[in-house]
Amino acid sequence: MSKQVGVLTAGGDSPGLNAVLRGIGKAAQEHFHMELIGFRDGFRGLMENRTMDLDEQALSGILTLGGTILGTSRDKPHRMLVGGKYMDMTDAIVENYHRNHLDVLVCIGGGGTQKNAYRFDAKRTEHYHIAKTIDNDVVLTDVSFGFNTALGIATEAIDRLHSTAHSHHRIILVEAMGHKAGWLALGAGVAGGADVILIPEIPYNVEKIAKAILSRNRGGKHFSIVAVAEGAISMEDAKASEKPDKSKKLKKGKT
Repeated sequence: MSKQVGVLTAGGDSPGLNAVLRGIGKAAQEHFHMELIGFRDGFRGLMENRTMDLDEQALSGILTLGGTILGTSRDKPHRMLVGGKYMDMTDAIVENYHRNHLDVLVCIGGGGTQKNAYRFDAKRTEHYHIAKTIDNDVVLTDVSFGFNTALGIATEAIDRLHSTAHSHHRIILVEAMGHKAGWLALGAGVAGGADVILIPEIPYNVEKIAKAILSRNRGGKHFSIVAVAEGAISMEDAKASEKPDKSKKLKKGKT
């Protein structure tokens, strides 16, 4: 019997999803003679057993189509809204996994999807994760698909703002997505010529930022572009959010 491969797209949408689905389908069907079953709207579709046959006809013409033909959602298997209540639907998902005689489930998504897929490790299921996120924050992944497109758009946005900032002598703040990773803001900031770049990995000092902008102003540059990652945090806030060292507390208690 041919192998049965399930596939779903979960989390936020991202450039290249349909191209990845087509790539999986081409490899599975043409090279390994596997059957591909798609589940609609992420883990919710798997829980409700809403399937789509990803045959040659279904995958034809989707290479340049935006979004995902499977649909997506941010539903979490262990906390899914059903009948107005949040319930753990992990067992129902595992049951549908076996009902469809799957040999493996391909989960296309970011960090959240990866965590959700990991929950099935102890449920006698096989799964494979394909990193999809414009944040580029999946561990052991050099570049996740969707990141390069987002980087190009963010770079263009920063580049276009230069003319407005220069003409009106303004300081313009550009916030880039990225969750708690600064890859997008850093890459777009450098490529787009931002004057200040703030990323989560390096807590910022407001006084140093003000000093740098004032220095530009005194040098005759009466505008500045500040690229800010959505997860950027000040040094004060970073210090306040630090978790206390439990070992120090224990030592203090003994003395």
